[in-house]
Amino acid sequence: MADFFKRLVSGLSKTRDNIVSGMDSIFNGFSKIDDDFYEELEEVLIMGDLGVQATYDILDDLKQKVKEQHIKEPSECRQILIDSIKEQMDVGETAYEFENKTSVVMVIGVNGVGKTTTIGKLAGKLKGQGKKVILAAADTFRAAAGEQLKEWAGRAQAELIGGQEGSDPAAVVYDAVAAAKARHADVLLCDTAGRLHNKKNLMEELRKMNRIIDREFPEAFRETLVVLDATTGQNALQQAKEFNEVADITGIILTKMDGTAKGGIAVAIQAELGIPVKYIGVGETIDDLQKFDADTFVNALFTTDSKEKED
Repeated sequence: MADFFKRLVSGLSKTRDNIVSGMDSIFNGFSKIDDDFYEELEEVLIMGDLGVQATYDILDDLKQKVKEQHIKEPSECRQILIDSIKEQMDVGETAYEFENKTSVVMVIGVNGVGKTTTIGKLAGKLKGQGKKVILAAADTFRAAAGEQLKEWAGRAQAELIGGQEGSDPAAVVYDAVAAAKARHADVLLCDTAGRLHNKKNLMEELRKMNRIIDREFPEAFRETLVVLDATTGQNALQQAKEFNEVADITGIILTKMDGTAKGGIAVAIQAELGIPVKYIGVGETIDDLQKFDADTFVNALFTTDSKEKED
């Protein structure tokens, strides 16, 4: 975990340069807390992809505490702001209920966000916890998806139920549910095709899959996770909104957190949609996908190892 924190700290360096350095120059550059101070802060947060909603909530919280605690020094606002961001993002313990129940996890997301790889990593993590995992290759539209998933299934020592390319995804889910029940799997992970540009089809397809799971496996705990690419910033937020219209999303997985200047999007998604970010990915190996922890994330974001901020 310490290893992951280090990776997260270095992965968030671009985001840190983008948000934190701007904030720190405001904390250090203003001599008093006034409207200009708040206005500058607002701009930095919005530009840092924290989103309008989260920014307003965080600043409202800050203003209230400044008043209550009679704070006069801008520099004293730093920690309050950090704590406020953490509060915005806390997912709570119930977020990972599915890990301890017999569950079906649908994973959706557009092509190119690292969806299949993420499912493979998730399978590996669950396997590492001693869970019996079955993977359903229900993304039958993209030829490479099945192959890719097969490779990850091998790595995670999980069983793969797949269909022919172009076959009915719902049929794959049907077979996978039967296999999960027969083999007493703990978690069934379903890779699905994410074609947002064709919303109507996607909606129909997801509905069909959900109906099968409801009918064939009513006792299973249900989870629907959407995979988003953090580097796309506001675009990722838009995708989350659109997916939320077609599916009952219970959580977000943010990939490619390393190397993005838009890491603030994690805060924005939570604030605007009320859907928790449950996992974040900061690299290619199986250990690079970790449960999202607000404290860890915000601490990594505001960690300044070097003294470059003192000039």
